[in-house]
Amino acid sequence: MSGPLSGIRVVEFEGIGPAPYCGMLLSDMGADVIRIARPRANRGPLIQHDGHQPIDRGRSLVTLDLKNPDDLAGAFDLLDKADALIEGLRPGVMERLGLGPDDIHARNPKLVYCRITGWGQTGDWAQAAGHDLCYIAVSGALAAMGEPGKPPLPPLNLVGDYGGGGLFAAFGIAMALVHAQRTGRGQVVDSAMVDGAASQMAPLYSMFQKGGWSLDRGTNLLDGAAPFYRCYECSDGGFIAAGPIEPQFFKVFMEGLGLDPTAWDQTDRSRWAEMADQIAAVIITQPRDHWSDHFAGTDACVAPVLDMGEAASHPHNASRGTFTDGPVQPAPAPRFSATPGQAGTVQDLALADAKARWG
Repeated sequence: MSGPLSGIRVVEFEGIGPAPYCGMLLSDMGADVIRIARPRANRGPLIQHDGHQPIDRGRSLVTLDLKNPDDLAGAFDLLDKADALIEGLRPGVMERLGLGPDDIHARNPKLVYCRITGWGQTGDWAQAAGHDLCYIAVSGALAAMGEPGKPPLPPLNLVGDYGGGGLFAAFGIAMALVHAQRTGRGQVVDSAMVDGAASQMAPLYSMFQKGGWSLDRGTNLLDGAAPFYRCYECSDGGFIAAGPIEPQFFKVFMEGLGLDPTAWDQTDRSRWAEMADQIAAVIITQPRDHWSDHFAGTDACVAPVLDMGEAASHPHNASRGTFTDGPVQPAPAPRFSATPGQAGTVQDLALADAKARWG
């Protein structure tokens, strides 16, 4: 296995959402990740492992019933050799299984113990149920998304589950691994989606505190209000994304549409609606791919809005290898010049084989 994390051993406890995404990220970067899966009869409806899902890639699966003393002992054998642990269960579940941080660190003090939850391990709502939408709601992120006069619009579950939870967890594990290598001591990484979502909002909180962001949804530079930062419908029902914020890019964009950029002051919000109507009237006359080709290679900051069935075949993505084949899935990211990552496959292992592999 290649990648900057080659040689790092990780045990991932089966779950949904951000925990398997974190495991995928670490595996993509070369870590040897063994997932402890529940017996099939005990799996919830959202847990389906058939070896063909991108989010499950690169791991070995060992099925254990952790309420069985022999299987629990087998889990400890793997954790004794591991560098890190990922779990995404509600606070207290791992402790009830006898697999809490104190239990593990008593045997393997160098292990990095990563816990991914919505509300975190502490706080008034730590024991409450929730989902991505709830966590980003409390962070201040959700209120900023959507159209004026309408309910906030969920941004898929990218901001909470995967960005705020899984990605921050992978970052936290990497940082804690550096600390463990320097000190010989592992620690608990408390990756809460509400914290991660709030952290991602830091630039917008900065704009808000300086008076550059209104709490009125759909009236700001980056929330769809600006005519030079939004999507426009084309004649075939497709869309283009236009983001020429800087004046020099705005000039290229407007001239490409046959419009006079000097007729508009980008900072004059009172005319944003008028400007958007004029731009929309031009773009609706041609299909999406016309505009994509028309602006290709320019500084107009225009891109076609592609769906998941189209993205992999876009010329830029294809030339860069942003997606891999069989099945189509996002390639490992980010990229490293000396230790490139790799999207592996799923492998089922017996406990004895997993223990033998880790010696």
